[in-house]
Amino acid sequence: MSQKKKQQVYFRDKLTTVDELGKRVWLYPKKPKGDFFNKRKIAAFFLLIIFYIGPFVSVHGEPIMLFNILERKFIIFGVAFWPQDFSFIVLIFITMIIFIVLFTVVFGRLFCGWVCPQTIFMEFVFRRIEYLIEGNAAAQRRLNKQEWDFDKIWKKAIKHLVFYSIAFLTANTFLAYIISINQLLIYIKEGPSAHLEGFIGLLIFSGIFYFIFAFFREQVCTIACPYGRLQGVLIDTKTLIVAYDYKRGEPRGPFSKNRNKSLGDCVDCYACVVVCPTGIDIRNGTQLECINCTACIDACNATMEKVKKPKGLIRFDSEEGIEKGKHHLFNPRSVAYAIVLTLMLVFVGLLFVMRGDYEATILRANGTMYQEYGKDSISNIYNYNIVNKSRKSVEINLKLESPNGRIKYIGSKLIVPVGKIGNGTFMVVVPKNELNSSKTYIDIGFYSNGKKVENYHSTFVGPNSLDKR
Repeated sequence: MSQKKKQQVYFRDKLTTVDELGKRVWLYPKKPKGDFFNKRKIAAFFLLIIFYIGPFVSVHGEPIMLFNILERKFIIFGVAFWPQDFSFIVLIFITMIIFIVLFTVVFGRLFCGWVCPQTIFMEFVFRRIEYLIEGNAAAQRRLNKQEWDFDKIWKKAIKHLVFYSIAFLTANTFLAYIISINQLLIYIKEGPSAHLEGFIGLLIFSGIFYFIFAFFREQVCTIACPYGRLQGVLIDTKTLIVAYDYKRGEPRGPFSKNRNKSLGDCVDCYACVVVCPTGIDIRNGTQLECINCTACIDACNATMEKVKKPKGLIRFDSEEGIEKGKHHLFNPRSVAYAIVLTLMLVFVGLLFVMRGDYEATILRANGTMYQEYGKDSISNIYNYNIVNKSRKSVEINLKLESPNGRIKYIGSKLIVPVGKIGNGTFMVVVPKNELNSSKTYIDIGFYSNGKKVENYHSTFVGPNSLDKR
């Protein structure tokens, strides 16, 4: 049985990148070109630009995106989140998962081929450099088989040096998203010796990044990435995928002037196979390795133009669309996910609108009783806890709104730094004639820069004799 025939029969029993002995099969995909590839190239260009300039963009003096795990500070599109917002971040994460599920149910693995960082860097950075230095797929295959002469050594050396340089640059960019670009520039100015542990970590991360794109490559999509496994559960016959129209294409046969009219449009040229970055034959149907990159669509459309056949033998369609000729984008399952996603977005949006710059807790000190304060007043002691979520330090100013009375700080006024928690104690003093019972509700206003930002409620305890008034 020929190798091509074996692939058609046993393609579901083995990975295309592993041979029968379990050894790695290195792929040499042909350089893609066509309308879809041009659109992907534009999308990749903008995504790479956004990634590399992102750390330099700031809002109100803060990075637009920051994921500082060490200080537990996160900034997403200019909005700062602190450890106290953990529940809010979890809700955002859950909403993102629901969106991914809905997107996959409707559009399949489109994210993998068009937006995923693994594909963007592999196909539009590292693969481009490889084509530039080593040549096309055939030239790369010949180079890897030839002896280690000067030509092979210098090409491989330059390629891997450029690969690691890009990996190191990218690692620094990731670090800027964690500690901010200003802090990174300080580290660079002070030199590696001043931050040896961090520099070693940076080199290790760069090495991992380099290894993935220089050697591991498509194995990330087929072995390591959980999303590839997830799509097998989420897609159904109505999901849009990169699909081969077997009703139009079969039975296959080579193109010739005297071609049998009973044959389908597929001329069995294998253009869709040699261009695939994961090495599959899309004509065998939906497969785990397919990342919906559309390279096979461009290759097939080019062949159809040459043989004067309609384009779209391989296209974005659903299994239902191929079988029945009609496609319905939404179905009960996708509508249900869309409703849940909408509700989550509304809920998270409301929480975001209601989220203030400060979060305070004011409680009467445990185990304390009221105290006589002078001849005509009573005092209670309170503890307060203030979380500063704003972008600047704040001086705590508390004012008793009702009943009439005053607040006296125990110790100096508290200044809470950005993203920190402040604790303090104060005393509320209320004249006796303002109290009508042993338990009175009080309102305390929190002021920042002379402006009232929050209002808090608590209880004030007095003598039982007040209840007899």
